Amino acid sequence: THPGEEAMVAAALPAMAAALPGLLAVIAPRHPERGPAIAAETAAFSPARRAAGALPGPETTLYIADTLGELGLFYRIAGAALVGGSLVPHGGQNPLEPARLGCPILLGPHTWNFAEPVALLRRAGALVPLADAAALASAAIGVLGNPAEAARLSEAGRAAVATEAGLPGRIAAGLLALLPPSGPVSPAAFPPTNGYA
Repeated sequence: THPGEEAMVAAALPAMAAALPGLLAVIAPRHPERGPAIAAETAAFSPARRAAGALPGPETTLYIADTLGELGLFYRIAGAALVGGSLVPHGGQNPLEPARLGCPILLGPHTWNFAEPVALLRRAGALVPLADAAALASAAIGVLGNPAEAARLSEAGRAAVATEAGLPGRIAAGLLALLPPSGPVSPAAFPPTNGYA
């Protein structure tokens, strides 16, 4: 999420929690150092913060994943994900990772940073578009409360991005082809510096 989106999630949370007993909402800020400020902003929900070592319990409604390198974990276990930066005029974050991991995607209207992947997922019927933040609660309830729809979105997302699974390898091969051929390295290629041989 980006600044402003956490308040939108908090506004949608009561309706979502009422319709989905046992719901655990997870906010993963794009900049983890914002965790304490987000916790203060959402204090009415008594959020637990991952960076503070807290784990969600049965009474936890809101968990703040203010750490780095763990978004894949949350996409794997989430029933659906709002891809942040899309409810505010930031331009969105990359929706390919949740699609690859089979996480149903909800996406706001601001997606220009990732127009091509969004268009791919939209054509495949692999995301739920939100006109604005007011649509968040009903869209989330529609996915989380309907396992068949969640499974459809998950499979559509995986299938849509499957053709791009080999892209990193193709890029690496293309870059390697541009490099000069390798051969034995001569010690002369690394002359001594600072008096060290």
